[in-house]
Amino acid sequence: MTAGQEPAARQRLLSRWTTRRWLRVGVSVALSLLAVLSGLGMWAMDRAASVTTDLVNTRSPALTNSIRLEAALVNQETGIRGYGLTGQKQFLEPYKQGLADEKAAVDRLNQLLVGNPRAQADLRTVLSRAGAWQQRIATPISSAPAGAPAPLAGDRAAEGRVNFDRLRQAMTTQQDHLVDARGNAVDDLARAERLRNWVFTAIALVIVLLAIAVFEGLRRGITDPLSRLGTAARDVAQGRFDHPIDVVGPADLRRLASDVDSMRLRLVEELRFSEAVRALLDEQTEDLKRSNTELEQFAYVASHDLQEPLRKVSSFTQLLQRRYGGQLDDKADQYIAYAVDGANRMQTLINDLLTFSRVGRVHSDHQTVDLEAVLNRTLDSLSVTIEETNAEITHDALPTVVGDSTQLGMLWQNLLSNAIKFRSAGSTPQIHVNATNGGGTWEFAVTDNGIGIAPEFREKVFILFQRLHTKDAYPGTGIGLAMCKKVVEFHGGTIRIDPDHTPGTRIVFTLPATQAAPAAEAELAAPDRETQP
Repeated sequence: MTAGQEPAARQRLLSRWTTRRWLRVGVSVALSLLAVLSGLGMWAMDRAASVTTDLVNTRSPALTNSIRLEAALVNQETGIRGYGLTGQKQFLEPYKQGLADEKAAVDRLNQLLVGNPRAQADLRTVLSRAGAWQQRIATPISSAPAGAPAPLAGDRAAEGRVNFDRLRQAMTTQQDHLVDARGNAVDDLARAERLRNWVFTAIALVIVLLAIAVFEGLRRGITDPLSRLGTAARDVAQGRFDHPIDVVGPADLRRLASDVDSMRLRLVEELRFSEAVRALLDEQTEDLKRSNTELEQFAYVASHDLQEPLRKVSSFTQLLQRRYGGQLDDKADQYIAYAVDGANRMQTLINDLLTFSRVGRVHSDHQTVDLEAVLNRTLDSLSVTIEETNAEITHDALPTVVGDSTQLGMLWQNLLSNAIKFRSAGSTPQIHVNATNGGGTWEFAVTDNGIGIAPEFREKVFILFQRLHTKDAYPGTGIGLAMCKKVVEFHGGTIRIDPDHTPGTRIVFTLPATQAAPAAEAELAAPDRETQP
């Protein structure tokens, strides 16, 4: 292999590396380098800490205790000289205190100077000369009776000065050596701190260089290729399907670019097919728009034609109420009122049905709805049925939600009328409505003691025009629960049959909670309210 072929072969080898391999190698090298630098940093810190410990715990205390030893010996000499001149015992107090201080200082120095031969030799010299002075001068004078030491002190005064001067010289030599040792320790500490600072400076510099290398490597190996791939993908997304995708970088990014380019080619093929389908869809869309328009017109005409006879019924019943009101009994007046109210409600319901048929296609603004008031209006509209069946309907305190009052009224009416209609033979309908705040949603349940719904029909009952019984057995069109499902889902909730409730039926549905939910939740602590027939 020639010299020019070697770089090319190396380049081809590196081009087969994936992003994961590059990252693995880079992280391994970085971690190894950081481990070496961390070891150097820990060694430098340990070195500085060791020198500091020796200086603080050994060198400085040794010099301090040497000075204390000197002070203790000076106190002894002062006490002996005072007692020798006066013969009074109180002058021996400094001498006695000096003996105690000397012992403490010597004990501490013996501990601190372990492993230091020169300092130990200096201490032995000091103790030797101190012992000679004490043996010849201090002990004899301090042992003499009061009033008697003066002649002895006078006789040995010159010898005592010579011995104590030699002792002072030994202590000075010891302290000079300890000062030198402490100075050397201070110099060692300064060198260790400089070494530590240099090591950490080098670590910081290497980390910065490593960060720059990592950033540059990521930019060249990952971010730039990904940026070029993203630019090419955006070109394709903007419709430039003839623009080829060519991305350099690690092997996996090149494979990704190849996959994206394959997707581009597939899109080109799909677009050719979708152009033919689009024309067909446009034609079908126009047909659907035309059909929806015709259905809306039909619903409007049907509702208009239904309202005309209802207006006549309402007008004649109102006329009947005005002419014969008070002339008949209370029941007749009540029935007339029911007829007038029913005709008016039927007109409103027809208009609401037309609006309801547009749910999902025409925007409807939701408003704050008091479910308590809606339920009461529903119970009023069902009052005749309730009276005829002696139904007992109770309910918890209901919250305020955001929705469409007409549709929520239809929801209550369908659920309650079904609960009354599908009652067990010979039994009084007992229906309860409860509400539970689940945090983000309100969960409502309508429970009855009727004939129930078989498990295999619990999903079927929500399908439009699905009936479980013949018209002779139970009247109706089979649209009630389907409308309930549509209303609940339009309000963002869900509805289902509780499979665990027997006998009878429990229909559970949810509605999103509003900001008024906490106040309504507080009302749930009130006793259940009951509507009697």
